[in-house]
Amino acid sequence: MSNGLIFQYFHWYYPADGSLWNKLKDDVEHLANLGVTAVWLPPAYKGTNGSNSVGYDAYDIFDLGEFDQKGSVRTKYGTKEQYIDAVNAVHDKKIAVYVDVVLNHMGGADEEEKITVRRVNSDNRNEFTSEPFEIEAFTKFTFPGRKGRYSDFVWDYRCFSGTDYAKNLDECAIFSRRQFANRGMESQQAGD
Repeated sequence: MSNGLIFQYFHWYYPADGSLWNKLKDDVEHLANLGVTAVWLPPAYKGTNGSNSVGYDAYDIFDLGEFDQKGSVRTKYGTKEQYIDAVNAVHDKKIAVYVDVVLNHMGGADEEEKITVRRVNSDNRNEFTSEPFEIEAFTKFTFPGRKGRYSDFVWDYRCFSGTDYAKNLDECAIFSRRQFANRGMESQQAGD
């Protein structure tokens, strides 16, 4: 088996002009001639900053540049159709595609909710620095632009173990939504 060559086909400072997917499609022949065997693509879905998002601030993983959300239809890199066309062109040249997807955090919630939290020591996340109290947190994702297409799942506070911003306090901190039991394992607070 010969060694492959993967090419990272994006960088943080790529212009937010919706051109990346078309550029990739246009560059496929050149990449194949260079011996590239795989390309690594940035997150293709809508991020918190809409058409300016690099994709690592995940908002809606089902919106690949198809719905009017976060101030734009397309993503920073283009539309869903352009993305599919580019991936198909890459596959036609027998080049593999690695897509980057961030599933472990989200941003840009559509609504805030009142939740009970405790502050957490930023230097020791096993240490609480407050008693439980209530905050308003951006934890509800309804995706109004998508209107339930592809998934009607609504994310709410129960989907998150914590948050980093309290709207009513205008405070950035680490807020845990869960309590640690005596055995050191997490257990859900009553009522959560």
